[in-house]
Amino acid sequence: MRRRHPDATGRRVLVTGGASGFGQAIARVYAARGDHVLVTDLAAEPDPAVLHAATGDGEVVYLQLDIRDEVAWEKAESWVVEHWGGLDVLVNNAGVGAGGRIDVVPIKDWEWIVETNLLGVVKGCKTFVPLFKEQGHGHVVNVASMAGLVHAPCMASYNAVKAGVVALSETMLHELASAGVAVSVVCPSFFRTNLASSITRGSDPSVEASGAGLVSKSKVSADLIAARTVAAVDKQRFLVLPSRDGRLVLYGKRLTGPGYHWAMKRVGARVVRSAAKRDAAARRG
Repeated sequence: MRRRHPDATGRRVLVTGGASGFGQAIARVYAARGDHVLVTDLAAEPDPAVLHAATGDGEVVYLQLDIRDEVAWEKAESWVVEHWGGLDVLVNNAGVGAGGRIDVVPIKDWEWIVETNLLGVVKGCKTFVPLFKEQGHGHVVNVASMAGLVHAPCMASYNAVKAGVVALSETMLHELASAGVAVSVVCPSFFRTNLASSITRGSDPSVEASGAGLVSKSKVSADLIAARTVAAVDKQRFLVLPSRDGRLVLYGKRLTGPGYHWAMKRVGARVVRSAAKRDAAARRG
């Protein structure tokens, strides 16, 4: 079993997609209380303002990591072992957004989001679960979405991968409990973040613009959702629902059954009609 680094005064945390948005907010919460945080993201070198914004009383270090790359994950694991002697919390946060009608979004976009939002999480788990087992402790935090539990129309690819992250997390919860490894899955609804910039991929812009608008217009900040998330993870809750509106929709789905599906069909019809009008306007130029 690996022991904690003798100089460690707080938890050792790795956050993917930590250079901006929700990932940076989570890194900031952990660092503020004195934890050691490894911020990872795609860029070879972070914007200095990113690390400054994340820094609190704890150590904040940056490492380039493409979550789609297994070799990059192996390098991240080697880094935490070499510098910290192990890891306590893995936050699989990095991801992209996508929306679109099932008959419009091409397979290449499905492959893009599956490779990033689902297999990226799988690769992180496969890399660090063996280390957690060897240590006899560790906590995997997979960031999914309310889209993994409540499946709105015209979001098939995003809903599918986020539901996959929820299923993966529940499977791991049961599989790893006897090894002392905790698992949480975080399912926030819309909040202000830079995810909107990746929603508009271009395959179905008439629908994607609506999704980006919901993100940018939300009154809930990433910092608030991050604080609620870390508090729930500290309590080792499995299903973390940090957004009040998301909880209400989920409970409505569970309680009303047919009423929920009736409402969703109406939403779907409205979105499709609106998208068709935008399509027609675009064709007219």
